[in-house]
Amino acid sequence: MKRNLLSFVLLIAVSLRTAVNAQVHSEPYQWKSVQMRGGGFVDGVIYHPTEKNLLYCRTDMGGAYKWNEAIKAWEPLLDWVSYNDRNLMGVESIALDANNPNRVYMACGTYTSIRFPNAILRSDDRGKTFKRTDVPFRMGGNENGRGNGERMAVDPNNGNIIYMATRLDGLWKSEDAGVTWNRVNNFPEVKIPVADTIIIPKARYHPRPNGMIFVVFDPKSKADKKSANIYVGISQKGKENLFRSTDGGATWAPIPGEPTDLMPTHAILSADGSLYITYGTNPGPDVMTDGAVYKFNISNGAWTNITPLKPQPENQQGFGYAAVAVDPQHPQTVIVSTFHRYGKAGGDDIFRSLDAGTTWKPVFTGGGDGKFDYTDAPYVSHTPIHWLFDLEIDPFNSDHAIFTTGYGLHETFDLTDVDKGKPTTWGTKNKGIEETVALELLSPPKGVPLISAIGDYGGFVHNNLDEPAPEGNFINPHFANTDGVTCGAQNSDVVVRVGVGSSQVGGGNIGYSLDGGKTWQPTTSAPQRGSKDGFICVSALGNTWIWTPQRSAPYVTTDKGATWKQIATLPNNTRVIADPLNDAKFYAMDLFNGKLYTSTDNGSTFTEQDFHLPNGLPDRASNRGDIRGGQDRLYAAPGKEGDLWIADFDGLYHAKKGSADFEKINGVTEIHGFGFGKAAPKSNYSALYLAGTINGVDGIFRSDDKGKNWVRINDDIHRWSLILQITGDPKKYGRVYVGTHGRGTFYGDISQSK
Repeated sequence: MKRNLLSFVLLIAVSLRTAVNAQVHSEPYQWKSVQMRGGGFVDGVIYHPTEKNLLYCRTDMGGAYKWNEAIKAWEPLLDWVSYNDRNLMGVESIALDANNPNRVYMACGTYTSIRFPNAILRSDDRGKTFKRTDVPFRMGGNENGRGNGERMAVDPNNGNIIYMATRLDGLWKSEDAGVTWNRVNNFPEVKIPVADTIIIPKARYHPRPNGMIFVVFDPKSKADKKSANIYVGISQKGKENLFRSTDGGATWAPIPGEPTDLMPTHAILSADGSLYITYGTNPGPDVMTDGAVYKFNISNGAWTNITPLKPQPENQQGFGYAAVAVDPQHPQTVIVSTFHRYGKAGGDDIFRSLDAGTTWKPVFTGGGDGKFDYTDAPYVSHTPIHWLFDLEIDPFNSDHAIFTTGYGLHETFDLTDVDKGKPTTWGTKNKGIEETVALELLSPPKGVPLISAIGDYGGFVHNNLDEPAPEGNFINPHFANTDGVTCGAQNSDVVVRVGVGSSQVGGGNIGYSLDGGKTWQPTTSAPQRGSKDGFICVSALGNTWIWTPQRSAPYVTTDKGATWKQIATLPNNTRVIADPLNDAKFYAMDLFNGKLYTSTDNGSTFTEQDFHLPNGLPDRASNRGDIRGGQDRLYAAPGKEGDLWIADFDGLYHAKKGSADFEKINGVTEIHGFGFGKAAPKSNYSALYLAGTINGVDGIFRSDDKGKNWVRINDDIHRWSLILQITGDPKKYGRVYVGTHGRGTFYGDISQSK
């Protein structure tokens, strides 16, 4: 009996130890944004009408923010969103309760075509916490028409009533403050039109249907404890596109005399009873070729065309009108914005009227002479204003106005100077907003902390992680996207980047630096005409570069890009990496066919050998995550020759010494990003960093012992939805850089308070 009892105790002890080992321990980290400022489309700004300095903004795929007046910065509200809920990061609309400043509602869903949850998030504490209702209607926060709106609105006479105008699924209503939702079946059926194909030089656009785009209540029409008059706009032309209810939503009808040759983009009701509506040929930000501004008098039903400047598409001066705002303190003061007024048309502008649209003055062009201050985000100086889809005048300060762009926000505090014929000054209002997409992150062994490769705005050399780069983003050549950036592991003065050159400032799709990123220059040639994007690697000492441009064979250069030689022994689209110690050695992999390639002659030739994974090779057709992420790649451990790792989407593998066979690291079941950092004290092997799932836990992890043990270093309020890139800092133990899809790049350090 004693023997049986002892066996039972030992069994319990072993079970407990196994359970403890299966757990993922955590380590507290301090997280901060790497400062770039903006970097994406902020497509809507929402002021609370009765509380000063209470405002929110939404982005197309980077979440939403609330303004913090005390620190003069935006605070993110959706950093808690997990990978599985990543579709929620595109915010279709934000609505506020006019009578309860603590309430905020967000309609979240990035793409109508993805079978991920769409949800209405509701908060009673200004976004500190949210409750959630998954909804059956589809949203497209990052689709055409995302600058229209607002699609969701709270009845100013009854905070329990909320309407949501959807793209594809009609009009919806909640009568319990967003907890439950029902379709408004008595609204006239809207047959979503097939969008027109728009052709411009070298481009062809097929906009997705945009559906219903705004809900506007008339707060003065109170009846039966709710607003009687409600307006709903529909993104269509050639038929009625503005509907009204005068009985609190019981019946709906189109408004007589409404213009139907264009589609509405924005609407606002002034305090004196005028409904102002902007129009275009497209919802935007796809191309508009024509547009107008109209005023509807809700008292007598009169329509007036008040377009400030008529587009002339027949003379290649076509454009549309995007945003409209009214000064809450002066209901006849109106501002509107143009869209796609490029080339001969003269540049996008804001027009301002003091007489309800009878006369207008421009803010920037045509004598407006508005000025820009780029101090807070120097990189935007290379990019003219564009995608100006929302305009707001501060309800408490007529001099203060904000407008949106494709890289954040601009604001002025001297708007009324336009009325005096004086120029206004507009600075960026981006502090706290980080909406870039990280396509590669490089933390060199020596020199600057970080060099980032991002989408749309190229990338930066970050000498100071807490301030934006004063010189702006990459120049000479200036890039739109930077798809790859790397340096010599033993000579980090040599840095090479590849991507897509910007037509706005210079050209070229590859650039290099010989001083660690201080200065740049383009190569004198490219592998082929049109070579762009793809993968780049640099040998340990920086003598040899291998570039695999998009949809191309790999090419090697040993003279800084003066000449290039195709590597015939590698398949097209092969990503090559350099050995961190041996300057002549390179590696490549065909994961799905189990082929490992090695070069020992500076990339001139590669030999092929089979490799094996314990669970077999992955299926190319299976879910492999975002193709821009760090998964399904081969990595070489720093400071070691021939020490290779495979970060498969489904697991992590380490090569046996001197072998092409790989051992599986237990517990790792999903990878989105992988990288190395400085070794822990008393260790001679680099720390591993991984974004993915380990032992059933989704998060960001560090291992100091080659993957035997892991600690989770983020928490449930720092998840950032989809992570694409991760790398440690080789100069500082514990520091890690995390590149997200739409929330910028973060750096984390071990918390000093632990």
